[in-house]
Amino acid sequence: MNTLRLNKLFVSNAGLAGLILRAPIGLILAAHGAQKLFAWFGGYGLEGTGQWMASIGMTPGYLMALLAGSAEFFGGLALVLGLVTRPAAVFAAFTMLVAIFSVHIGNGLFMSNNGYEYALTLLVALVAVTVQGGGTFSLDNLIAKKLNR
Repeated sequence: MNTLRLNKLFVSNAGLAGLILRAPIGLILAAHGAQKLFAWFGGYGLEGTGQWMASIGMTPGYLMALLAGSAEFFGGLALVLGLVTRPAAVFAAFTMLVAIFSVHIGNGLFMSNNGYEYALTLLVALVAVTVQGGGTFSLDNLIAKKLNR
């Protein structure tokens, strides 16, 4: 991959807004991923999450739990650090899209009915992060500066 393409991946003019948006979103995603992968924070781990995913028709459930948990956990950590921010946000956004259409859409908008409002909010925030990048206070910004030397 040439330097110009890499530069487009890492450069961001988001300033401080990049950090303000991506850090809490990343922490939330990482926590949800940790529930799925490691049974932390009251989660069910891969086995329990996989069984639930299989029960709603997402098979093989274990693999689906591993993919969703990994996108959330590792994508969330990447967002917190601002490292490969755009690809991490795209993978996490896709995960939210799948959650909306496979779990929440039939329940209406509001979370009180297990609706899609929260997943939609995360999706929209992740699309914004994809567009704007990591911002000034990100590892992506440091990488972009080194590439531009």
